[in-house]
Amino acid sequence: MSNSTRERKPTIAHRVEYAALRAFLATLAPLGPGGAAAVGGAIARFGYRPLGIRRGVVERQVAAAFPAAMPTDVRRIASESYDNLGRVTVEGVRRAALGREAVLAAFEDSPDWRVVERALSLGRGIVVLGGHAGNWELMGAYIAARLGAFHAIARGIGNPFVDRYVRGVRERLGMEILHDQDAVRAVPRLLRAGQAVGFLSDQAAAGLASTYVSFFGRPAKTPRGGAVFALRFGAPVIAAHAVRQPDGRYRALVEEIPMSGSGDRERDVDETMRRFSAVLERVVRENPGQYFWQHRRWKYQPPETPPHLREP
Repeated sequence: MSNSTRERKPTIAHRVEYAALRAFLATLAPLGPGGAAAVGGAIARFGYRPLGIRRGVVERQVAAAFPAAMPTDVRRIASESYDNLGRVTVEGVRRAALGREAVLAAFEDSPDWRVVERALSLGRGIVVLGGHAGNWELMGAYIAARLGAFHAIARGIGNPFVDRYVRGVRERLGMEILHDQDAVRAVPRLLRAGQAVGFLSDQAAAGLASTYVSFFGRPAKTPRGGAVFALRFGAPVIAAHAVRQPDGRYRALVEEIPMSGSGDRERDVDETMRRFSAVLERVVRENPGQYFWQHRRWKYQPPETPPHLREP
């Protein structure tokens, strides 16, 4: 756990928020993962309409990403995004309670998995980059279930009780969680040991080394730590996303991102993140309702960004 998480003093609001979360999850305990996910999705859609929680942010970003979309299509994609967020929040908890086999059962057979095996066979570890598309929690769990171990870099959650609980869920799903402040020390050791290390790389935050890459044609600040480690230690980079299929199962979309080799480390890091962003954009274009549009993806941009490409 990061120092910032350890030092954060819990408040009464934290305790109430945590108690409400646990009470809600307890009501879903009798349901299987699919039923619980459906309930979670329905509740999240209620947050969209009629409550309107972050509705303006979501609709503006969807409309900017898909300028040809009709207003009805924008609202449909937005509603699906809330539904997906509710499912992600709940389904991992239920499958964590059921164990590794429940995680594997959530996925179709993945012929792309050989990409991961081939990259690991080089003995330099792998850096897995993902975005908040599909079910990012189950993608990490799936990698852990297939490999036996997966080390995921995560930022701490503001509520220390929720942070501890979410970390426990992720660990029951097979992931070892490392807060980002610990990455500098831990990641080199893991890569040298031939391990898989994962980064969610589509949310900028203060204090994270970042670069600006295009996402749906607009510059977006993007964490670059995964590419920095990969280039420094010669580890292959894998983009991985779990996309929900019509039958409720997931397809693991896995592909290797070619590493730029110009010899200029900074340029190569930026190019690697540009290539990752292009992969993520393709996944989102094909599955727009499964992206986390509630996050302001274009909040941070270069000062010289022209007006028509600024945050919508």
